[in-house]
Order: sequence, then C-alpha cells, then structure tokens
Amino acid sequence: MQREEAKQFSIFTGLRQAVTDFGVLVKFKLTLLVLFSAVMSYAIVSGGNVQFSAVLLLTMGGFFVTGAANALNQVLERDYDRLMPRTANRPVVTGRMSVSTAVLLAGFMALFGISMLSMFNMTAGFLGTLAFISYAFIYTPMKRTTPLSVAVGAIPGALPLIIGCVAYEQTISPMAWMLFGLQFLWQFPHFWAVAWMADDDYKKAGFYLLPSKNGEKDSTTGFLSFIFCLLLVGNSVIAYWLGYVGLTATLVLVALNLFWAFKCWGLYKTCSREAARTQMFISFAHLPLSLIVLLLDKI
Repeated sequence: MQREEAKQFSIFTGLRQAVTDFGVLVKFKLTLLVLFSAVMSYAIVSGGNVQFSAVLLLTMGGFFVTGAANALNQVLERDYDRLMPRTANRPVVTGRMSVSTAVLLAGFMALFGISMLSMFNMTAGFLGTLAFISYAFIYTPMKRTTPLSVAVGAIPGALPLIIGCVAYEQTISPMAWMLFGLQFLWQFPHFWAVAWMADDDYKKAGFYLLPSKNGEKDSTTGFLSFIFCLLLVGNSVIAYWLGYVGLTATLVLVALNLFWAFKCWGLYKTCSREAARTQMFISFAHLPLSLIVLLLDKI
C-alpha cells in the first residue's frame, strides 16, 4: 500500500515538474505579454468587435510561435545560461530536459503556431515565421557580439501587434504600423532598464546589452532611453495627425510618454540602480496602459 502511494506521489511530482519545466522553457510570463499585445491590437483595429473563435486561434497560434522561439533561445544559450544564477536552473541547463526534447517541442510548436496564424491569411503566417526566425536565429546569437542586438530583437518583439491587426484587417494598415512603432520603441527603455538591473549576471555570460561604448552602466543608457520616450511621443502625435487616434487618447499617451521620459532622465542624471528600477517598473505599466487607452478610443 505504501509502495503504491509512493509510486503515485512520484508520478504526480514528476508530472508537476514537467509542467513547470515546460512553462520555463516557453517563458510563460513573457509569452503572456506577447499574447496580450497581439489580442489587444486585434481588438483595437476591430473596434472591440472581437470574435471569440478568432481570439482563441490568435492566442493559440501566438503562444506556440512565441514558445517555440523561446525554447530554441534556451537551447542555443544553454552554455551561457548556466553561468548566470537567474537562469542556471532552466530545464535544458540542468539536464531535466534534453536538448533533443526541447528542439522537438520547439519544432512542433513552430509548426502548429504558424499553421494556426496562416488560417487567418498567409501574411499572418509569414509574419509569425519571420518573428520566430529573427528571434531565435538572428537576435539570439547577436546578444554576445553587439548591443545592436536590442534593436534587432525589438523587431520580432513588436511583430505580434501587426499580426493581431492583420488577423482582422487582412492587410498591414497604417494603424498596424502605428501599433508596431509603439511596441518597437517601448522595448528600448524597457529592455535597457532590465539590462541595467541584471548587468552583472549578463556580463558573466558575455552579454553586453547596454548601449554605451563598452557596455558599461553610464549616462548613455538613461539619455537614449529618454530619446526613445520622446520618439514615442512623436509616434502618438503622428497617429493623431493622420486621424487614426482621437485627441483625448493622444493627450493621455503623450502624458504617459513624457512621464516615462522624465524618469529616464533621472537615470541619465544619477546613473543609479534605483532610477533604473523605477524606469523598469514604469515600463511594465506603460505598454498595457497605452494599449487600453487606444482600445477605449476605438470603442
């Protein structure tokens, strides 16, 4: 009896560990942010007139494509992940999941995800493929060679907003480009703040992601973050000028961007960990708030 209970407990524990490892492999929390962006862009261009079946298909397709890219990222970086305390317990690094298993899962997820996005139209499927390839095979190896990898990684990072628009509109509209610009520009002050906070970890693995000449924590990061926040202001104003966003929503977006710019200026002036932390936490709220404002404007 005790042996049977021990066996059942062992099976349950193993299953729970496998589910946890899968969540780590696909970077579940990051993937949720990507899915949120894609679904919100779909809702924005549809004016809130969403179809449950379409949102479900977009969510599943986006999840599989993003999860596949994240899985391959961990396979390719496994030798570097073991050098950083925050990533040293990832399943591929520790051997809880073999490389072949991770690659097989990534392959199936990429196939399923791209197929699902292609059910909307071929453009959505192509953009999903582009996001997957550029993240896994271009951005990932560039992280150890140049800080410009952040700019390259910002492209697949922002493509989900275009995919969400294309899923509804069947074409890449000016509104889709505006939303792409929003998330593309947002990623620079967001990721640089994250890179500042995790700089010691990143350098152990040979990743130099801050934009300064030698990858050091100096005023360059704060200044460039400030500039990108101003570019976000410009993105909002251009969208209003072209008639794609209303005045109230534009004023709210401009206020959000100027507030974030002010905090980025604080990092430029102080070069402190506290200022970087503030810039990072504002970024967590900035993107969802911006998308919600745009959705309310369309509704």
